[in-house]
Amino acid sequence: MSAPGIKVGFVGSFGSATEVVDMAVAAEEHGWDGFFSWDGISLLEMGVDTFDPWAVLAAAAVRTERVALGAMVFALPRRRPWEVARQALTVDHLSDGRLVLPVGVGVLDDGGFSAVPDQPQALRDRARQLDDALAFLDRAWTGERFSFSGALLETGEMQFTPRPVERPVVGHHVPVWPVGVWDAERPPLRSLDRALRADGIVVQLRGDRGFDVPTPDDVSALVAWLTARRAELGLDDRPFDVVLQGELPTDRAAAQDQLAGLADAGATWWVESRWNPETATPQSLLDAIRQGPPAP
Repeated sequence: MSAPGIKVGFVGSFGSATEVVDMAVAAEEHGWDGFFSWDGISLLEMGVDTFDPWAVLAAAAVRTERVALGAMVFALPRRRPWEVARQALTVDHLSDGRLVLPVGVGVLDDGGFSAVPDQPQALRDRARQLDDALAFLDRAWTGERFSFSGALLETGEMQFTPRPVERPVVGHHVPVWPVGVWDAERPPLRSLDRALRADGIVVQLRGDRGFDVPTPDDVSALVAWLTARRAELGLDDRPFDVVLQGELPTDRAAAQDQLAGLADAGATWWVESRWNPETATPQSLLDAIRQGPPAP
C-alpha cells in the first residue's frame, strides 16, 4: 500500500464553469492536494447547472501547476472508451501528468443512462462495460496499435499517441481509481478485484451504509483485506490509493482528528465532497477552499 499519510482534495460541485475553474486555482493556492470536478449529463432531480468535466479539467490544468485533477467520478459505461482515452491524454499532457481517473458504473438518476434506450441500465451490464472500458484504456496507454475484444465491446485497430506523461513507478499510465464496495462480512470480490488491478479504490460501503463515511475500523479492515488479497493474486507492490469522500465536520479540530484516524487506518486520500445544492453554494465552496485543508 502507499506510504502513511493522507492527501486532501476538494470537489467543485456547484457553480458556473468559470467559478469551478476558479475553485481549482484557489485549491492550489491554499494547499489542497487535489481538485475534482464531477460527471453528469442530465440530473433532473438535482436542478443544478452541469458542465463537461473534461472541458473544466482542461481549463483547470492550464491555470494550475501542482494539484492532482480528476472527477468524482467518471461514469465510464456511458462514455465511449476511445473518446475517454483521447480526452484523458489531452488533460494529462496539459497538466503535465496530474490527471487521475476515479471511475464507476454511474447512476440511473442521470438521463445519460435512463433516457437513452440503448444505454446499459442493469448494474451487471454497466459493470461489464466498465471492465471493458478499463481494459481498453490499459491497451491505449501502451501507445501501440491494437484491436480490442471484450465482453461487450469490440473494435478494429487503433493507436493512441502520445502516451500519458511518465510518472514515477507506474510509468506512462494515468492512475485509475475504480469505485469499490466494501463489506467486511461479505467482501464483493468482483468489485474489489477490479480496484486491486488498478491504482486505487474509491471506497463505498455496502447496502444501508452506502452513503456513510467509512470509519477508521472500516478502513483498517479493508486495507488488511486488500493487502492479503493482493498477495493472493500475485500483484506487484506498486503504490495503491485508498480514497474516501464525504463531508468533514465544520469544527476544524474535529475534522483534523477524523482525518488523522483515517490516515492511521490506511486511507491515502480524502476528497471533500459536498452535494447539497442548498448549502454548497459556489461562494460557500470557495470560502471552504480558501480555509485550506484541515490536514491532520
